[in-house]
Amino acid sequence: MSIIQRQIAWGAGMSLLILAVLTASFFTMFPIPGWRDLWETEILDIPFIIFVPSISLALGLIFGLLSGIYWRRQLSAVDTMLHQVEEGRQLDVLETGKELHSISVRAEKIQKHMAEQAKISQKLANEKAEDIENRMQEIVSQERNRLARELHDSVSQQLFAASMMMSAITETQQDQEERQAKQLKMVEEMIHQSQLEMRALLLHLRPAALKGKSLQEGIEELLVELLQKVSMEIEWKVENFPLDKGVEDHLFRILQEAVSNTLRHSKSQNLEVLLIQRDDYAILRVADDGIGFDVEETRAGSYGLQNMYERAAEVGGSMKIISVRNKGTRLEVKVPIM
Repeated sequence: MSIIQRQIAWGAGMSLLILAVLTASFFTMFPIPGWRDLWETEILDIPFIIFVPSISLALGLIFGLLSGIYWRRQLSAVDTMLHQVEEGRQLDVLETGKELHSISVRAEKIQKHMAEQAKISQKLANEKAEDIENRMQEIVSQERNRLARELHDSVSQQLFAASMMMSAITETQQDQEERQAKQLKMVEEMIHQSQLEMRALLLHLRPAALKGKSLQEGIEELLVELLQKVSMEIEWKVENFPLDKGVEDHLFRILQEAVSNTLRHSKSQNLEVLLIQRDDYAILRVADDGIGFDVEETRAGSYGLQNMYERAAEVGGSMKIISVRNKGTRLEVKVPIM
C-alpha cells in the first residue's frame, strides 16, 4: 500500500471515528424522540442521517489525499538526496520545508565526509604506490624481466613449435582413424590453451609497472604488444587526462588482471578497452564476447577478482562486473577525480 493510500484510509477512518464520537456525545446531551426524525430531517434534500456521514467521509478522504501527496513529495525529496549522496553528485537545492531541513543538512555533511574519505584514500594510495615503486621497482623489475625473458625464449617458443607441428600432422594425416584425429585435435587445443596461459603469465610479469609513462601510454603500449601476439580483435579508446600516480597504478594493474583473465578463461574473439573522463570520474571499461561466468560464485573463490575490487576501493572508486553466459563479460571501474 502506497503512502497516499495509507493516508486516505487513515483520514477516512479518523473522520468516521470523530463523527461517531461527536454524534454520541450530542445525542447523550440532547436526546431525540425517535430515530425516525433523523431520516425525516433533510439537508439539501438529503436525509440528515446520510448527509452528515457522507460529508464527514468526503472531508476525511480529501484530507487524506492531500496529506498523502504532501508526504510523498517529502519522502521523494529525501530519496533524491540519498541518491545524489550515493552517486557522489552535488546536492540540489530542494524545497523540503522545515521538517526535512535537518535531514538535508546531515546528507550534505555525509557527502562531504565521503568526499574527504575518497580524497584521503587516493592520497594514501598515491603515497603507497610511490613508496613501493621507489623501494621495490629495481629489484622486482629485474627479476620479472629475467623470468619473462627465459619463459619467452624457452617454454613459449617450444609451445609455439609444438603447436605448428601438431597443425602439420593434422593436415597431413587426412586418412587416419576418427579416434586418433580427435585425440590429435584435443592435443592441439591443449597446446593452444597453454600458449594463452603463458601469454597471460607473461602479461603479469612484464610490464611490471608504468615505469614513468602515463596510464594512457601504458594502456596503448600493452594492447599494441598484445595485438601482435594473440589472434584476437582488440579495440580501444583512451582519452588523455591527468590522474594521480596512485590512481594510474591501480587502474593499470586492474586492466592487466582483467586482460589476463580474458586470455585465460573467456575464449573470446573480441576485446574492447575504454578509458574516459565523465562528470569528474575516470571510467575504465573492459568488455569481451566470451563464454561469461557466474560473477558472485567466481568472486568468492577468485583472488584476482577480489584483488581488483580492493584496488578500486583503495582509490575511492567502485567496480562492477556484468557477465552473461555465452554472451560475454563487461568490467567497469569508476574513480572520482579529485
